[in-house]
Amino acid sequence: MVAPREPKQDRSRVTRQRLLEATIESLAEQGWGPTTVGHVAERAGVSRGATQHHFPTREDLITAALDYMFETRMGDAVAEEHDLPTGSDRTEAVVARLVEYYTGPMFKAALQVWTAASSDPELRARVLPLEDKFGRAAHRTAVRHLGVDDADPRTHRLVQATLDLARGLGLADLLSDDSRRRGEIVRAWAAVLESSLPAAADGPR
Repeated sequence: MVAPREPKQDRSRVTRQRLLEATIESLAEQGWGPTTVGHVAERAGVSRGATQHHFPTREDLITAALDYMFETRMGDAVAEEHDLPTGSDRTEAVVARLVEYYTGPMFKAALQVWTAASSDPELRARVLPLEDKFGRAAHRTAVRHLGVDDADPRTHRLVQATLDLARGLGLADLLSDDSRRRGEIVRAWAAVLESSLPAAADGPR
């Protein structure tokens, strides 16, 4: 018997996903310069013509990869929520997870795009709305995982400071392994949050 052919729309979806994942990997490993449409197509095992059918320009490919990266990370965050401990250990676990995200390959890939966008007005115009979307979603996720009331201005600022701290630690990790100092900072900041953040009435803390 002849095996049934994969539906065209499924093949198209798989091709698109391979291209997006290849883009993220290339950005994280090789940086902005080498991550061209041709390089990504070769890395993904997709023809240049098929690549440009999905993403006519490099900017289309890069911004789609950022959006895919964001959606993937948010999906992971939802799944990870069930694994977080309750009680006094939860705050440190949440801070550690946030820092892990900002020291991982997805953040390194995004950073390459942000750096390029800083000197490219057209790319910056595309990236800024995504960055705003990412920032708001990351804040909401942190609030939910911490189980706090974000309507309180002080709580809002502390959560945002946590995200800023995580991003800064991610930057510090780019050139050398900063894991030992990072672990100490995570523990110290988690202790500050634990004593400073009032729990929401129905929160998990």
